[in-house]
Amino acid sequence: MKQVCVFLADGFEEIEGLTVVDLLRRAEIEVTTVSITGDNMIHGAHGIDVQADKLFEDMSYEKQDMLVLPGGMPGTLNLGKHKGLEALLRKFYQKEKYIAAICAAPSVFGKYGFLNGRKATSYPGFEEALEGAEVVQDAVAVSDFVITSRGMGTAIPFSLAIIEQLLGREKAEEIGKAIIYYQ
Repeated sequence: MKQVCVFLADGFEEIEGLTVVDLLRRAEIEVTTVSITGDNMIHGAHGIDVQADKLFEDMSYEKQDMLVLPGGMPGTLNLGKHKGLEALLRKFYQKEKYIAAICAAPSVFGKYGFLNGRKATSYPGFEEALEGAEVVQDAVAVSDFVITSRGMGTAIPFSLAIIEQLLGREKAEEIGKAIIYYQ
């Protein structure tokens, strides 16, 4: 079974984090929500509190197939400041294991140099933070093992792109059809 971590920080965009969790679980991908705050209760950008499955320091990451960063403010800034998460993302990047970010969160990848020479997208206004990227306006940009997406309105295609990368196009189409997703 494929395994994915979705990292949550106070101020995360709820739809971007929870849509990924919901659709990946429907695809039978094991998803763990991980708090980087030291507390399992995470406060979303729009007042929705979410109970994370695990704390960052209590997780084992060796068997994870992908790391996902939802956007939102100040959630993205909080993710970008976490040194343990930075080290983990760098390790995944060096091993060419999947990493994904949506909305403002691709700016974290830009800061770490992960977007050099890659197609990438983000929330409008964050394009300059996609350092080294070929910036595109697509809903989702998949560049090898790096996946980026634009924002809350692209949370479903972002989630389906993750499913496609991990389980194939047929499974992504099956989940899209099951939720009555129209492109």
